[in-house]
Amino acid sequence: MRSLGLLAGFLLDTVVPDPRQGHPVALFGTAARRWERLVYRDSTAAGALFTAGAVLPVVGGGLLAGRGVVPTAVTTWATLGGAMLGREAERVADALEAGDLESARALLSGLCGRDPSELDGDAIARAVVESVAENTSDAVVGPLVWGALAGVPGLAGFRAVNTLDAMVGHRNARYARFGAASARLDDLAGWGPARLTALLTVLAAPVVGGDVEHAWRVWRRDGDAHPSPNAGQCEAAFAGALGRTLGGVNVYSGHEERRPLLGDGPSAGVADIRRAVRLARAVNVLALLVSAGAAALPGSPARAAGGVTRRGCARS
Repeated sequence: MRSLGLLAGFLLDTVVPDPRQGHPVALFGTAARRWERLVYRDSTAAGALFTAGAVLPVVGGGLLAGRGVVPTAVTTWATLGGAMLGREAERVADALEAGDLESARALLSGLCGRDPSELDGDAIARAVVESVAENTSDAVVGPLVWGALAGVPGLAGFRAVNTLDAMVGHRNARYARFGAASARLDDLAGWGPARLTALLTVLAAPVVGGDVEHAWRVWRRDGDAHPSPNAGQCEAAFAGALGRTLGGVNVYSGHEERRPLLGDGPSAGVADIRRAVRLARAVNVLALLVSAGAAALPGSPARAAGGVTRRGCARS
């Protein structure tokens, strides 16, 4: 039943657009921001309290949501963001292909946190490809993996953790200490999904004309070069599968960061946005098959419990 719920929720994500208002993840973000205002102190202890106070009620709510296909499907739909990610990336591609650089810059802000004001078309394209790579893990593979392992609490808990990281997991004056617990918990929760994403990306490389052996070599060579222990795995695998080079200089709120170069070949360009989306969609389907299949195995947690289910986009 857990497998059926994951399958149904995945299909819902492809056909039911996210509501403009009242989406569960957005409501959680609003509540978490209010909670932050109550407990904020410039300390790691306050940040740990904030993280626990935001995540544990969500996991508890998942436990109370009930067992069965419907709760699993609804929660899967609410926590997945693959369809929206692909649509937003393609909107940027549309703007760039039409020569509308200002619209592309505005749309980029919905995908990643870097400053788009001085980016040209190729730099915007690289940012989109990198965001698609990272968020394929955060918005699709991660929820599916945790849904297979822990049902509704796993789905909701992973999305809560990932959302908190996007909110406070920044190395700046306000959040360097307060956001540390959220950032480390997100690293831990995303460790397995990121590496599964990279592996599935390698296997899906032929979908975009890539070579499996080359994609594997780039992933294993460059995956640990990135400052993020998880984003680097996904970006390196995408770079290898696409036959492009990712990484370089990024600007966040006036602060410049130099990221290592990942992959071989020319830098990612406008045409690579649609290739990245196509690759991500293939990875999403493979992740669904792996997760739904794992949940249905005789030794899975769901089957061990009697075969009954107990059940946001990071910005690069």
